Amino acid sequence: MIEYSFSIAELEYFLLIFTRVSCFIFIAPFYSMNNTPARVRVGISVFVSYLLYQVMLPHEAIVYDTLLEFSGIVIKEALTGLLVGFGANICSSIVVFAGRIIDMDIGLAMANQLDPTTKEYASISGVFYQHFVMLMLLVSGMHRYILQALVETFTLIPINKAVFDGNRLLVPMLDFLRDYLSIGFRICLPVFCVMLIVNVVLGILAKVSPQMNMFAVGIQIKLLIGFGVMFLTTGMLPYISDFIFTEMKTMMVAFVEAMM
Repeated sequence: MIEYSFSIAELEYFLLIFTRVSCFIFIAPFYSMNNTPARVRVGISVFVSYLLYQVMLPHEAIVYDTLLEFSGIVIKEALTGLLVGFGANICSSIVVFAGRIIDMDIGLAMANQLDPTTKEYASISGVFYQHFVMLMLLVSGMHRYILQALVETFTLIPINKAVFDGNRLLVPMLDFLRDYLSIGFRICLPVFCVMLIVNVVLGILAKVSPQMNMFAVGIQIKLLIGFGVMFLTTGMLPYISDFIFTEMKTMMVAFVEAMM
């Protein structure tokens, strides 16, 4: 027979750890995907929280006087987990942005598909790049790095020690918007440049042969050439994933530093 007893203070400390971990799992890339079962996410949250609860012994006492103060501590831990996971999750939107530009160039702007990561409708090319990035995330072990980064936050930001400063949190978002455009255009640059040349050629042909319907011909040419360029640049996809993963690390570190 196993007997295990704990105090109310220990239970409160475990629940605060569980709050931060579960909020992180809820929004972090890969873990928050629709095809990840809810029971698996809850199980990972409980398991990781229990391990952290054992590792972080002895536990510091959580000092509060009223239920309202304890609720504030719970909200603070939830925001900490959400912000750390959000810092990694927003980087997934970069490939969706690049894919939308590619589809606008090759004529698939109106063809949308549900993106399992962002839970929004995205372009076909964006979903294709998104699935590949998620595959590279698993192959490279990035999902373990993300979880390890969450564990490190308990050392850098102990329970009830997070500080939320709007100005400090705004700086990482502004840096991300700059990198968002820069990395997005790097990803779609091969297709963008080839489509620019194709448009110039079609414009010249339209002047040389006005009797030809360049609109009907151009749609097919752009589609075939666009898919051809995407096929030829498949070898660049690991470098695209490297761009995204580097940005994930940067954003997670920036949000953690902003809350210290």
